[in-house]
Parts: sequence; structure tokens; C-alpha cells
Amino acid sequence: MKIDYVELPARDLAAMKAFYGAAFGWAFEDWGPDYMAFSNSGLEGGFRRTDDAPPRGGALVILYADDLEAAEAAVTDAGGIIVDRHDFPGGRRFHFTDPSGNELAVWTKA
Repeated sequence: MKIDYVELPARDLAAMKAFYGAAFGWAFEDWGPDYMAFSNSGLEGGFRRTDDAPPRGGALVILYADDLEAAEAAVTDAGGIIVDRHDFPGGRRFHFTDPSGNELAVWTKA
């Protein structure tokens, strides 16, 4: 078995589309008022509308960037909030929260 799809909760689908489109250039397809699929992200997925805050400390979606500083600037320019930065053997990464409060990370090789 392999991971086929990632689904994230979203309080505001329009805000998620604006953020991920601006920060990473993702494409979107609306599937009614409560669901939006994303593509052009390396692995397809979707955002499902919910009024609940996303849980913290669960599974972490990690994106890869050749230029970590440019990725961080794109995230903050789009309205993301940086919540952690650290180096590790083999690379560096930062964590951010999106407009719905989901925590994701971006890493690059050392």
C-alpha cells in the first residue's frame, strides 16, 4: 500500500485556496460548498470544510523546497505563520500554520 491522497480540514475554503495558490502555486477544483481538491502539489489531496479547529501534534505533511528561504518568504507573504525552524542531520526545515490552523513543514537538504 502507498499513500494516495491527503485531506486537510479547512474553516474557510476561499482562504485556503488563496493561501496555497499564492504560497505554492497549487491548482484547485471545487466539489460543492464543502470540499475542494488540490493538485500540482506533488501528491493530490483536498480540503474539507469544517467548523472545528484542526488537531495539533498529529500527522505532519512535509513539503520539499530547493530554496528554503524563498519558500518561507512565500509562506509568510501569503499569510502563513512560522511556528518553528530547525536544522537536523541532512537538512533544515520550518513549520508553519495555514489560515485554518493546520501545521505543515517545508524542508531542504543541507
